Amino acid sequence: MSNEIMEMKIEKAIRKAPMLSPGTVKLLQLAGQEDPDMQAIIRIVKHDTALTARLLKVVNSAAFGLLKPASTVDRAVTYLGLRMVVSTAISNNVGDLFNKQLDGYESSGGSLWDHNLFCAIAANALAPHAKTPLAADLAFTAGLLHDIGKAVISEILKGTTQAILEGIAAGTIADYLEAEKAQVGMDHAQVGQMLARHWKLPDELHPPILHHHRPLRAEPEARALTFAVHLGDTLAMMAGVGTGSDSLQYQLNPGYTECFDISENDLACILLNTTEEFQKIKASLENS
Repeated sequence: MSNEIMEMKIEKAIRKAPMLSPGTVKLLQLAGQEDPDMQAIIRIVKHDTALTARLLKVVNSAAFGLLKPASTVDRAVTYLGLRMVVSTAISNNVGDLFNKQLDGYESSGGSLWDHNLFCAIAANALAPHAKTPLAADLAFTAGLLHDIGKAVISEILKGTTQAILEGIAAGTIADYLEAEKAQVGMDHAQVGQMLARHWKLPDELHPPILHHHRPLRAEPEARALTFAVHLGDTLAMMAGVGTGSDSLQYQLNPGYTECFDISENDLACILLNTTEEFQKIKASLENS
């Protein structure tokens, strides 16, 4: 099948993808700010009855163990923080897309959401180690969305796994990203950027989606954020929270030391703490 036909199939799949609500897009825009306006976040949540109901269930779930139940949006948002609000909004809004089975990666339903969530938590924890200021909430959001292209490209890749892994093992293919391009003319990162445009995501989120496997290709001003997601992605796969056949089939770029002042011991601690936080957040969302 020609690349032109493949591109048409991908564009059609993107058009069929669910749209983010205007409120969710506004939340993502706020997450990109250095000092997000919590009152603005509360106002957005209050105008979304479904999100309000879900957030109240999340904050009152057993995972958080509040002694006194939270009954107002103000208290729920203040207690949970922007990370949980963004996670809940995306789960509520396009959760079906993130939770569907990835046949093209021979991965079960929910694996994409779990992987993205783990990467997001890790990227958030990495932000304070950046050599230049990096908003932790922005790093979290970028991590949560970095692999969205897999939800689109998976169906088109169905049945290619064995050939891809054999090519990588034989050294004829550099990594899974190159294999995807060989199979369908573009990789999941490129498809992810196409979906980011379709969703009208903030400009800051485009580089980490497009370049999370090739972080040095990001413009200098976007490199720290892109490397945070690149490292978070690697830590997620190391923890066994991958998306199937492509797990650990990419190279870690050592250039992260340009953007981060971080030791191997720091990374080990982040991996451990992220695993604990991941289980807590996952439980709170599943039980709400």
